[in-house]
Amino acid sequence: MKQFIIASVVGFVLISCNDYKAEKVITNIETNFTEMETITLGAGCFWCVEAIFQDIKGVESVVSGYSNGTVKNPSYKEVCTGSTGHAEVCQLTYDSKIVSLAKILEVFWQTHDPTTINKQGADVGTQYRSGIFYQNDEQKKIAEGILKQLNEAKVFTNPIVTEITALTTFYPAEDYHQDYFDINGEQPYCTAVIRPKVEKFKKTFSEILK
Repeated sequence: MKQFIIASVVGFVLISCNDYKAEKVITNIETNFTEMETITLGAGCFWCVEAIFQDIKGVESVVSGYSNGTVKNPSYKEVCTGSTGHAEVCQLTYDSKIVSLAKILEVFWQTHDPTTINKQGADVGTQYRSGIFYQNDEQKKIAEGILKQLNEAKVFTNPIVTEITALTTFYPAEDYHQDYFDINGEQPYCTAVIRPKVEKFKKTFSEILK
């Protein structure tokens, strides 16, 4: 049975590394998804993205990988050269009866800087681009609708450069990239970059945590 969801986002507070401030801008985003859905997101290093979305109620799985490049079955080393065209992404499978795509995209836009081209913090290259890789027209409509609201409200000082495009390929990353923060939480990159971002996210989105 289809479920009709209206997402109304209140207190839209960006928690990216630059601590941008945002206002209430996302309203009346309608969806008609049913139960399990999949969306693929790129927001810089996939270790960071995975660590955030794994904690959201209704998200059943998060798989780190590579999307929309030109090389079949690329390795991490190949993707890091920036020559394969792939983005580092996380593919989320979520229960839309528990968490809407609009809420997922709210988290997405608040937990990275969508105004920097091919760059998130010290991570630089086309593989770190901001991207929403949709699987159907409904996902495209929702993503473009929210992006339009953000732009009209001038939430960010600079233009949003998030790529919204159809998913063409997805290759899971090597096993050692999966659950990276959970397994390697004491590594320097994890403690210096991922942990502070996760802690900010948890404070802002406590109501949707598992």
